[in-house]
Amino acid sequence: MSSLGDLSVSRDLDAPIYVAGHRGLVGGAVWRHLGEKGFTNLIGRSSSELDLRDRDSVFDFFAEARPRHVVLAAAKVGGILANSTYPVEFLSDNIRIQTNVIDAALKFDVDRLLFLGSSCIYPKFADQPITEDSLLTGTLEPTNDAYAIAKITGILHIQAARREYGKSWISAMPTNLYGPGDNFSPTGSHLLPAMLRRYDEAVASGATSVTNWGTGTPRRELLHVDDMAAACLHLLDHFDGPTQVNVGTGRDHTIAEIAEMVATATGYTGTTEWDTTRPDGTPRKLLDVTTLRGSGWEPTIDLADGIADTLTWYRSHTPALRN
Repeated sequence: MSSLGDLSVSRDLDAPIYVAGHRGLVGGAVWRHLGEKGFTNLIGRSSSELDLRDRDSVFDFFAEARPRHVVLAAAKVGGILANSTYPVEFLSDNIRIQTNVIDAALKFDVDRLLFLGSSCIYPKFADQPITEDSLLTGTLEPTNDAYAIAKITGILHIQAARREYGKSWISAMPTNLYGPGDNFSPTGSHLLPAMLRRYDEAVASGATSVTNWGTGTPRRELLHVDDMAAACLHLLDHFDGPTQVNVGTGRDHTIAEIAEMVATATGYTGTTEWDTTRPDGTPRKLLDVTTLRGSGWEPTIDLADGIADTLTWYRSHTPALRN
């Protein structure tokens, strides 16, 4: 996995790069990282400006913008509750978004495209740590299987484009992400932002007890979104293969341990209760990151530091966040 030469995105800082989902958690971090690295021709459209579910609009946009490279970070995302409640929307919206973008990228001959998925693509009981070849070897976690199927479809779409059209396009599957710009909604957020909001509100209200879903025993790997953004550019510069690449830290913690870290960061001193009538989700999701490390990339942000950083962002943006 040496440098890709002329295919290396960093060789041309003036190349037009479309970041789909540039106002989301991952896309926003990618946008910031590319700007910090000197890229001068970044292209972004908000969902109000361009509905990626609308095929004609997507093709019209590509015809006008003519991006040379694409980072496909746009997606409908949410936590266990949202995924369980709205599986049709998570399946339909995500398949339409990624199909329209990938097909338009084919029509307008995009050089490099990075499709971003999720570690939920892997079987619920996959051997740990999860290797890339675990894909499609077992049953998915039922609480987010619709979203996972959509993302698996995207991976296969990228692989098909490589086989049929010889495209040097790639897929990356991040572990659980967190950081500035996350969704802190009580009904739509993932593990860490949900906890940060819950414990911070408990501190503000003087509550002496906080209740989390499940047993606290499942293990989760967490990656700061700024590390993810750095990994994206690294892969665009150094990786060209059909297999999706796992992106993570290679380390995990129990949800109870993560809750303790969040409590410490927020200054919460009360008790933590666990509602065991609520689902735990997948028992463990630790990614094998051998492929990524073999390409020369390692994360740099410690979990405790990342939690503190995210808390600072949350507190400074609380009035404007989604309810």
